[in-house]
Amino acid sequence: MANRTVKDAKNVHGTNPQYLVEKIIRSRIYDSKYWKEQCFALTAELLVDKAMELRFIGGVYGGNIKPTPFLCLILKMLQIQPEKDIIVEFIKNEEFKYVRALGAFYLRLTGTAIDCYKYLEPLYNDNRKLRRQNRSSNFEIVHVDEFIDELLRSDRVCDIILPRIQKRHILEENNELEPKVSALDDDLDEELPSDEEAQEKGTVERKTKTERIKRRSRSRSHSVERKERRPERKRDEKWDRREREMRERERDRRVRHDRMEDRDRDRRRDYYKERDTRDRRRY
Repeated sequence: MANRTVKDAKNVHGTNPQYLVEKIIRSRIYDSKYWKEQCFALTAELLVDKAMELRFIGGVYGGNIKPTPFLCLILKMLQIQPEKDIIVEFIKNEEFKYVRALGAFYLRLTGTAIDCYKYLEPLYNDNRKLRRQNRSSNFEIVHVDEFIDELLRSDRVCDIILPRIQKRHILEENNELEPKVSALDDDLDEELPSDEEAQEKGTVERKTKTERIKRRSRSRSHSVERKERRPERKRDEKWDRREREMRERERDRRVRHDRMEDRDRDRRRDYYKERDTRDRRRY
């Protein structure tokens, strides 16, 4: 009874939320000491206190597959299904980095593609360090932005297979998501002149050049201007054609890259499923 999902919980990705965690790992979590002592009768309000006590992230470790407290709280959140506003507050919490990591991981498991990009991409600006316990029980350092990048790009994080989400460029093409804005854009805008300034500068230079030519020879001013305009038009057409070719090549490259990622993800998913099946038979 204590391990059942709450009655009013909604299905996530067409299944029981707890089933997003593989059965062998779920059974290890149910049998763990942390789950029985710290997660028993845990509500959404009390979950915040447990999240603030986290000191590292991770999946399972050791030869007998022991779950970390981070993974136990993830399963508890899937069981009680807290409100979306609570998860958003977890993600926006700037004081406790492990609370932020917990909320980001849960949103990646249960949220839509648009919500994942909307709430997780701003965390690329968070460069704080996180401690992560790997499968061999050793600790390693990973930054928050690295962890977020793994959530958005990898198919398995903390020993949990993540649901697939749409590629960002597809959502942009469908006008479902705004183009990504990099934090470096402001610095680049300060260094590079704006389009209006560049146009004004180009106009002034052309006027000065034309006046200089007129002073040299008024009788040939019209012919000189026509001769100068032709190369400019040719250069503009050449640059436009080159930009179109570069955009087409970039689009083809992204499509090929996405296809390769899908094939690699399928192969890795099959491999992990076979490994989980072997572990299930072993234990």
